Amino acid sequence: MQEEEFVSKTQIKKQMDDRQDLGMQLTKLSTDTLKKIGLDESLYEAIVFYKKINSNGALKRQAQYIGRLMRDTDPAPIEAFLARLKGDNTAHNALMQRLELLRERLIDNDEALTTLINQEPDLDIGTLRTLIRNARKEKELNKSPKARREIFQVLKQHFTAEKSSDNDNNADENEHN
Repeated sequence: MQEEEFVSKTQIKKQMDDRQDLGMQLTKLSTDTLKKIGLDESLYEAIVFYKKINSNGALKRQAQYIGRLMRDTDPAPIEAFLARLKGDNTAHNALMQRLELLRERLIDNDEALTTLINQEPDLDIGTLRTLIRNARKEKELNKSPKARREIFQVLKQHFTAEKSSDNDNNADENEHN
C-alpha cells in the first residue's frame, strides 16, 4: 500500500486562496484574451459575469464562486499564459525605452543620426531631419515638445513595422521547413 502525503488544512486553504487570486487576475483581462486561454466554459462565463456586477457583496460572492471553479482547474496553463502576457509587456516596454533614448540622442547630436541612417537605410531621413531641427528649436524656445513626440512616433512606427515583418518572415521560414 502506498501512503498518501499529509497535507495540512493550512496548506489546502493557501492553495485555494492562490487559485482564487489567479481567478481574480483573470477578471482583469479582456474577454478576447480570456477566449485565447481556453478556459472551461463555466469558468469563462463566471468571469464574464463578474465583470458585469456592480454590487460589492455580489462581487465577493462571485469571486468566491470563481475560486471554487478554479479549484477544479489546472492552474499551470493559466499561469503560463499570464507569464507570457506579462513577458510581452516587458519586451514592449523595453522597446519603448530604447526608442526614447534614441530620440534623445538624435536631438542632442548629429552623429547619432548618421549612425541611425547607416543602420536603417529605409528610414524616412528627410522627415526625421526636419523633426529633429524642429525639436531643437522647440527646446531653445521652451515650447511644447510636439516635434519630440512626432520623432518618437516615426521611430516607433518604423521599428514596430520592422519587428512585425521579421516575425512574418520567421513564420514563413518555419512553414517551409
